[in-house]
Amino acid sequence: MSADGLITMRSSFGPEETMKRLEAEVTAKGMTVFAHVDHAAGAAAAGLPLRPTDLLIFGAAKGGTPLMQAAQTIGIDLPLKALIWQDEAGTTFLSYNDPAYLAHRHGVGDAGKPVVHAMSGALKAVAAKATTAP
Repeated sequence: MSADGLITMRSSFGPEETMKRLEAEVTAKGMTVFAHVDHAAGAAAAGLPLRPTDLLIFGAAKGGTPLMQAAQTIGIDLPLKALIWQDEAGTTFLSYNDPAYLAHRHGVGDAGKPVVHAMSGALKAVAAKATTAP
């Protein structure tokens, strides 16, 4: 099953290690971590089971602001998000929204292409470092 605009990568690590690596890469790239949402912990607090499902919300004003200047509605999808999750077989994945898909969704024109390209490259690099063994 695939969702439009969603990029998913298999991780070589478990959920906790993948999240640690992701956070480290995000901050190393100069981005800000705005929030960390542990969906599994929330489910457990409600007495419901959920495999590891952990969301990191992060970004940088230099990247997001030009896109919002072009189409303010993209602010509903920014800052960026990455979800670390584990499937029923115990495999860990990292999923994130493709910036090009978001730009298209909100009608960001050609002027936003350089920002979208840079954002896509940064996300791809961060995700690869978080999920791939050295």
